Amino acid sequence: MYNRDILPYFYLKYEYIMHSLDEYDKRILRLLQQNNKLTTEEISVEVNLSQSAVQRRITKLRREKIIEADVSIISSKAAGIGITCVVDVVLHEGSSKSIDKFKTAMQKCVEVAQCYYVTGTYDFVVIINVRDMQHFEEFSKKQLMDNPNLKHFYTHVVMDKVKVSYGIDI
Repeated sequence: MYNRDILPYFYLKYEYIMHSLDEYDKRILRLLQQNNKLTTEEISVEVNLSQSAVQRRITKLRREKIIEADVSIISSKAAGIGITCVVDVVLHEGSSKSIDKFKTAMQKCVEVAQCYYVTGTYDFVVIINVRDMQHFEEFSKKQLMDNPNLKHFYTHVVMDKVKVSYGIDI
């Protein structure tokens, strides 16, 4: 289902990016992943660089899309989210048109927090945030049950968020 010619390019590009980051860049990235509101002054003290050097490095990391976004993570409870569901999806057919159509539909859904096109038993794994079970029922009827290309879906209701991390090991 994937182009094998692309994988070596991806890994070479990844290796190039990771090797092009020096220890200062990595330390800056680790700090920003923990708290992206740190000032250049605070970071400069931690990494032992001047504020202007830190600012230049952060600007470069953003320009090169190593830092993809600066976001605030909102409390689910404050947003009225009572239930998170993990939904495994199997499509009837695996044509690129069907896959793209499902991807587009999921991108438009405000309830969908994450959607992954995966290998294995399922075609997609979707993370959904809803107010309550009635909200999930409405979502699943509209987006899943009424989708003619959807063969099966399996829902796992999250009982406890054991670990949720947005950072990556650098």
